Amino acid sequence: MESIDSFVKPGRKSLSYDSYLRVSELTNLQTVQSSPPEHDETLFIIIHQVYELWFKQILHELELCCSELRRDFLIRVMHALKRINTIQKVLLQQIDVLETMIPDDFARFRGGINPASGFQSWQFRLVEFRMGGKEKNYLKFFAHDPKVTKILEDALALPSLYDEFLGLLKRRGFPIPRDVLERQPSEPYIAHPSVTEVFKTVYRNPTQHSEIYLALEAMLDLDEHFLLWRYRHVMMVERMIGNLSGTGGSTGAKYLRSTLDRRFFPEIWDVRNHLGTNYGGPR
Repeated sequence: MESIDSFVKPGRKSLSYDSYLRVSELTNLQTVQSSPPEHDETLFIIIHQVYELWFKQILHELELCCSELRRDFLIRVMHALKRINTIQKVLLQQIDVLETMIPDDFARFRGGINPASGFQSWQFRLVEFRMGGKEKNYLKFFAHDPKVTKILEDALALPSLYDEFLGLLKRRGFPIPRDVLERQPSEPYIAHPSVTEVFKTVYRNPTQHSEIYLALEAMLDLDEHFLLWRYRHVMMVERMIGNLSGTGGSTGAKYLRSTLDRRFFPEIWDVRNHLGTNYGGPR
């Protein structure tokens, strides 16, 4: 066995594992509201704090994607999308950990965190905005925080990941309509049949358009993983509180179910309805 005597011993002023990651501060950020403290509230806090850290990393990757799309470099976009998709799998697995908490234990501290709610996660809203899910009505829930409001307003005004991708397609000679490219970025994206036609061309000639084809599939993975996370979230909420209202005043699982049809890249899904018609399949 290797001796550890030669390993570097951190000094008071040198960078150490603890000072680099600020572990001492990080492990003191879990402040329970229950009194006396309920055992499972610490788990609940840690899970959601970890979610916020992963949201931060997803946003970091999305910014890289948008920047690289503007430069017409798809290779780094593909790598970043793969990383986001891998993170999304971790987000799904975290629900498994949260579901080790039984409903009665959650009920013991749930009332004490009202009206705080995951609905109020500004980073998750920012992820939605950067992906293309623009919804101005969410801004009113952050009016108490001018700094966050400014961040979200700025994101609303920026072209989304999908907008940037469609811009790249146009520069590469695909007939993306002008009204799609010149739409107000702050408005919700509405699927356009001409974009679906472009995707039909790519999917029917994947070898000829291999890079774009792989990018479309990676974006579909991204969208699908968000849908899976939303679904698991609904199931977890029903498992914990049934059909009770959410702590932030929402209808709880009922509201969450209403989000299950949200898709950031609608034409990538819609093109599936048009494939196979050249091979004797249903028309």
